[in-house]
Amino acid sequence: MAMTRDQCRAGRALLEWTQDHLAKVSNVSKKTLADFEAGKRTPYDRTLADIERALEAAGLEFIPENGGGAGIRFRERKG
Repeated sequence: MAMTRDQCRAGRALLEWTQDHLAKVSNVSKKTLADFEAGKRTPYDRTLADIERALEAAGLEFIPENGGGAGIRFRERKG
């Protein structure tokens, strides 16, 4: 499953991360990240994988489309 731009934005929101922070921890340029989230372009598969790994390492998991749409959530409940 390829991560969507909505999942990327939602993941950052859950973690309260800026684009700058996600760019830094995923080793992806901020411009690439901003263009992806704005729908201006789709990054290479390896770039998407780098972003996904960073979000997963921070405790998120991607939810595949199951009739209700793809999503993202914390692996475990916080607090």
